[in-house]
Amino acid sequence: MSQSSAPMMPAPNPMKKKVITALAAVVIGHAGVLWGVSHMKTPELKPVEKDPIQVRFVKLEEAPKPLPPKPKPPEPKKEPPKPKEVKIVDKPLPPPKKVEKVQQVKKADAPKPAVKPVETPKPSPVVSATVSETKRPVPEPAPVVKSAPPVPPAPAAPPAPKSVSLGGGVSWLKAPSVRFSPGELKSSCSMMVAISANEDGKVIAVTAKNSSCGAAVDRKVTAAVKRAQLTKYIENGVAYPTKVEQPFDFQLK
Repeated sequence: MSQSSAPMMPAPNPMKKKVITALAAVVIGHAGVLWGVSHMKTPELKPVEKDPIQVRFVKLEEAPKPLPPKPKPPEPKKEPPKPKEVKIVDKPLPPPKKVEKVQQVKKADAPKPAVKPVETPKPSPVVSATVSETKRPVPEPAPVVKSAPPVPPAPAAPPAPKSVSLGGGVSWLKAPSVRFSPGELKSSCSMMVAISANEDGKVIAVTAKNSSCGAAVDRKVTAAVKRAQLTKYIENGVAYPTKVEQPFDFQLK
């Protein structure tokens, strides 16, 4: 019998087996990771609680203003120089020079036998007198004294106020008007109002006295009286400020 020899297959390289095994392991690992990621539940994120931010406003203070420079002290006044005293000394004048007059004597002509010469009287000697003038000292002018300015008269004091009565000395030029809203006046009441007016009749001060109405009603009445005006009070042609009292009675119906 003849034996047929089958062809022998070459043995695989062990290095290739290792590479293939490694590639297969990597592929399987990636597939497992993808499967695990796809089936993984998404974690619930909890909200982070943070404290609110606190803001504090700081007021900036302005820088202090520089102080103004101190005023310079006034310079002392210089006294004017005193006038110098000048004394006038009288110098004696030199004595006048003596003037000698020479008397010319004419030679007499030869005497004539027939005519006698006429004797001329000798002139009397002339004495020249010189008068020396003496300078008198000039008197110094008297110092001028400035008079003080006249003091203006003091203003006259205002006239004292007169206490008068309504209808007897003065009357209302503009009477006070008091109105109450419903429920404002709770009960019947009365009061006395003291009024002070100037010389023109304008009310300048009001005071409520002996009131049984309450503070709110008192304020309303005094405010109405301040808006009113009295007539002028004139006595002997002079207008005087006045003091008047006005009663108020309120009856609740």
